[in-house]
Amino acid sequence: DTKLLVLDEKGRLCPVGVAGELHIGGAQLAQGYHERAELTAKRFVPDGYAREVGARLYRTGDRARWRSDGVVEFLGRLDAQVKVRGYRIELAEVEAALRELEGVKDAAVGVHEETPGDRRLVGYVVPRAGAAWEPEGLKEALGRKLPEYMVPPALVRLEALPLTPSGKVARAKLPAPDLASLRGVAPFVAPRDTLETQLAEAFASVLKLPRVSVTDSFFSLGGHSLLATQVVARIRNRLKADIHLTTLFEAPSVAALARRIEAAPRAPLATLPPIVPASRDKSVPLSYSQERLWKLFKANPQSTAYNQPAAYRFKGALNPDALRAAVQALVDRHESLRTTFTEEAGQPVQKVAATLRIDLPLEDFRAREDREEEVLRRIAEDARKPFDLTQGPLVRGGLIRLADDEYLFIFSKHHILSDGWSESVITREVVHLYTAFARGSAPSLPPLVIQYPDYAAWQRRWLSGVELESRLSYWRNALAKAPKLLELPLDKPRPPTRTFNGTWIPVSLGRARSDALNLLCQRERVTPFMALLSLFGTLLCRRARQEELVIGSPIANRALPEVESLIGLFVNTVALNVDVRGNPSFRQLLARVRDVTLGAYAHQEVPIDQVVDTLVPQRQQNRAPLFQVMFVLQNTPAESLELPELTLMPMPSDRGASIYELTLSLQEQEDGFSGLLEFNTDLFEPDTARRLCDAFSALLDAALATPDMRVGIDAVIPGFEGQE
Repeated sequence: DTKLLVLDEKGRLCPVGVAGELHIGGAQLAQGYHERAELTAKRFVPDGYAREVGARLYRTGDRARWRSDGVVEFLGRLDAQVKVRGYRIELAEVEAALRELEGVKDAAVGVHEETPGDRRLVGYVVPRAGAAWEPEGLKEALGRKLPEYMVPPALVRLEALPLTPSGKVARAKLPAPDLASLRGVAPFVAPRDTLETQLAEAFASVLKLPRVSVTDSFFSLGGHSLLATQVVARIRNRLKADIHLTTLFEAPSVAALARRIEAAPRAPLATLPPIVPASRDKSVPLSYSQERLWKLFKANPQSTAYNQPAAYRFKGALNPDALRAAVQALVDRHESLRTTFTEEAGQPVQKVAATLRIDLPLEDFRAREDREEEVLRRIAEDARKPFDLTQGPLVRGGLIRLADDEYLFIFSKHHILSDGWSESVITREVVHLYTAFARGSAPSLPPLVIQYPDYAAWQRRWLSGVELESRLSYWRNALAKAPKLLELPLDKPRPPTRTFNGTWIPVSLGRARSDALNLLCQRERVTPFMALLSLFGTLLCRRARQEELVIGSPIANRALPEVESLIGLFVNTVALNVDVRGNPSFRQLLARVRDVTLGAYAHQEVPIDQVVDTLVPQRQQNRAPLFQVMFVLQNTPAESLELPELTLMPMPSDRGASIYELTLSLQEQEDGFSGLLEFNTDLFEPDTARRLCDAFSALLDAALATPDMRVGIDAVIPGFEGQE
């Protein structure tokens, strides 16, 4: 009658493969410690998972995890584990890695707390006889073995480690390090030459930091794949040399990147033509992304697949006039929001209205007893109301007063006007404009030098002819042998023509799983995007019984600083193949997907329609060409929608459509990775979508428990068999 539970800090059950504290319960459990009430209360805790009243668990202090084969694996004592910068770290693991370094005879690791709550790792190293003392070199070598957060920012040289009489390390006698070396995440090291200065300025600009130490990792400072493409673009422009995205992943600090650049011959960079204001005397062409949505609109004018609905509940002292003025000022400022579309001589063009009045009608629901039901109905009605791209306006909104201090704000637009990055621009500028108008002051947004139509005209001039053809060669080679169709088992007969009817269900991985995933990514030197894409691709390969597939994924495509402050449709889609041929381990698949992703990001400017036209000249009427599923990890710059004297609550909306057969869209928030699985309701039942979500979580648990597990379509994955 022994009961074993692995629980997290909040007493919640840890998923398989995720470490926590081992708790023991059952009939043999003691009542407590004799005459030690305080220790009893700390160690003997209520059993929240027992049916018996008064049942208790004993907190062992052991760190453990359930394996997928049903075995509890002991991972060490919690008192030998420390928490630094939000990460749990096994000191013994860092010590072992230090001892393996060339020139190190012995090592120990401790924690120093300069100020309460500010804990830092300190490494104590006994060098081998005759070995040079180079702490920065040791830290760089250690960084190739361990994640950045496990590398001590300070290393102290000792002639010998202090020992207890029993031969163990006397940690209490380990000396304190130089306090200057523990400032910040790591000791600040200023740029030492012109190249490091240029790189540090590029890092700081993209990461929006006042300064960057040359020893800090770009990714430990908050960088990810999207920001990596931006910083590489800045470096290329500054150095006038072709620096590859892969180089940044391999050498993520300013110092390491500078050494790589100095050691390699610089390939000359083909300079891009500048973006300049286009003449408004003649019609401006559509950008490649706009043209894709124009074609889809012409094929199905009533589709709401590309609606961008949004709804918020405002509680507090809202000033409706200030909100109206803010939205109108936003539309006046950005030409993209005043645009409609038509064709001239058979070619699509965009028309920008000189002025466009946006009404935000105010309705009063305070006296209605059915106001909550009507709120949900209005949100759904707006989300499923199509836009006419030829007439406009392609922006609409409204206000509903629900109580004296509560409003509903609906603001929707068509995707052809804006993308995910644009949402942050809209949020930031509306907050600024509303705050100014509510306080009776003048807004102070910097003027826009160029507008979205200028970018569209520039893109058409630059990315055409020989320039476009040369860049397409990468995609021809990358996807030449990849299958162009994913044959998932369906719940319903496939319609003769492609449909966009759909809905979504929520997805949540939880904080514990998400933390474990982030740790795995740190160890394997991949981003969460790459790991989650690998899992999603593995799941779909096994479902479709295909060893390779292509998944689409949006990319911001805003490498040029000139376009970062614009509202517009810059986003492109990249096609990423996931290949499980040869029954690779999950670690090996991560490496494959990493290479595929970096290659795709380095060629993200090629319009996806050009890629599709090249690779799939003959298309099926009832299938999306090249890829039929999408994976999205939202990591565009987030802006907080905070208005004075107001609290806001976003309201969910369902536009009743799905662009692709399946789309998994996630974002990391306080409670971990969460989002939604969107699916085509003409192909799949909701139960199938829910089973896919459950299978995705089960596959993640298996990968966390056993990263070396095989993931081929016929591989047996422990703990996952029932999800097939």
